[in-house]
Amino acid sequence: MTSRLDRLEPYDDDGALRVVVEAPRGASVKLKYDPELRAFTVARQLPLGLAYPFDWGFIPGTLAEDGDPVDALAVHDATTYPGVVLPCRALAVVAVEQDADKGGREMNDRIIAVPSWHERLGTLQHHRDIPPRLKLEIEQFFLSATFFTSKNARIRGWRGVKMATALVERGRRSLQEQ
Repeated sequence: MTSRLDRLEPYDDDGALRVVVEAPRGASVKLKYDPELRAFTVARQLPLGLAYPFDWGFIPGTLAEDGDPVDALAVHDATTYPGVVLPCRALAVVAVEQDADKGGREMNDRIIAVPSWHERLGTLQHHRDIPPRLKLEIEQFFLSATFFTSKNARIRGWRGVKMATALVERGRRSLQEQ
């Protein structure tokens, strides 16, 4: 039996942040890892004409405020598959607020990362290095991907690498306390 991807450590032995790919670049459905099945399931279809611009997934060994692992978008132009574990460097956090399933509002921040092996994007070190147009397109993707859900998502800004590290550590502690 395979190990549970959600229980891997958030960082590998070389200190790279792990991103488990759920929905690869180009996917028009939101795939979600089901720890009980140890398989990927279809969570929902994206709105017509929308596809993931980059690999979408999660940081293993973490638990976010919404009850799932911390979300991550790995910015690169290669093709991968669900279940691939990418060694990455965190660039930023996109702060996203949404309606909670149990009422009220909650944060569902997303880490923006770049694979550590990606030489074309090696100059990206911080969210300030991401071109403004690309930032706007990422924000719009997050809003459009949830448009037909009850999440009522709102972008609350971009934060840097320190916030990404803090988000992973907070998620790690939350999982340990569970």
